[in-house]
Amino acid sequence: MQDPVGDTPTDTILDVPITLSDTCNFDTVYFQNDILPIFLANCAVPGCHNASTAADQVVLDNYDDVMKTAKIKAFKGDDNDLMEVIMEMDPAETVMPPAPASRLSPELINAIRIWINQGALNNECENKCKTENITFSQEIWPILESTCRGCHQGARAAKGIRITNYTQVKSMVDDGSLEGTVYHLGGYSPMPPGGQVDSCSMQKLRIWIEEGALDN
Repeated sequence: MQDPVGDTPTDTILDVPITLSDTCNFDTVYFQNDILPIFLANCAVPGCHNASTAADQVVLDNYDDVMKTAKIKAFKGDDNDLMEVIMEMDPAETVMPPAPASRLSPELINAIRIWINQGALNNECENKCKTENITFSQEIWPILESTCRGCHQGARAAKGIRITNYTQVKSMVDDGSLEGTVYHLGGYSPMPPGGQVDSCSMQKLRIWIEEGALDN
């Protein structure tokens, strides 16, 4: 059980079972649905904070290690080392993700803050997957922003591939590379490097592509 003021010793928060919710709360940020994908795409990548590299002894590819190594203080979203480095603007200080990777968007940073303020739980909502009326603006772009855009924007975009607008995404749909990389198909480099996107996101992407990959 986590101390409500976030001061529980780190060795007591390990092996916390996932709390499943059949009914999704719109105002709740779920670790497995919302937060872990951000870490896997932007932080737990080779050379940084995955299990094999563990840069600065920080591992961000599973709940137990996030809580222990990042020293998360539940209910204290503005009093955490993690929040400090992802919000840092001074390049002379420790900034995460480090250059040349792009900083997390304000929306993703706010999601992490809210999750911490809600108790930094190892929670998941099984039914938080909308599969009807999938649109690029409301469902697809947020997926790409949290899992791809961090590496694929700016002058140093990974492999020269930029994912910053609909036109660029549509060209990847047309040549098959978006589906190939996301679904880890043969002949394509699997992305994101931290691990495959969650099943709900893959469902949404497939539905959107099958319905014409519209700019809607």
